[in-house]
Amino acid sequence: MTTEGKCCKEFIYKGKKYLCSLELAMDVIGGKWKSLLIFHLRNGAMRSSALQHSLTGISNKMFTQSIRELEADGIVKREIFPVIPPKVEYSLTEKGKTLVPIMENLAKWGTSICDNKTKKKDICDSENT
Repeated sequence: MTTEGKCCKEFIYKGKKYLCSLELAMDVIGGKWKSLLIFHLRNGAMRSSALQHSLTGISNKMFTQSIRELEADGIVKREIFPVIPPKVEYSLTEKGKTLVPIMENLAKWGTSICDNKTKKKDICDSENT
């Protein structure tokens, strides 16, 4: 049974209870940086430094925290190559790839509501292609 505007199910993820599946999803991928990390990885693996530089304004601490949380949730895979200097690449897991259409639709929605309706290519679209 559901009532207008309320979820009656309980969702459990990693031991935490959620009353709404959207709340759970936003806890996993919510926030500015996690969504952008997923979006920038949509076309394939990126070296750690290139990925961090693609996110204007992110601190090293926030990058590390966000990417580790995505890795812990099985969204992102970290691969370390045994070379000198060490090479680290991040890519989306199969679970992470299921988020790509959602992130692309959010980017399109953002373009559709912006005030400057120019025909310029979205800066996000030009990155990582």
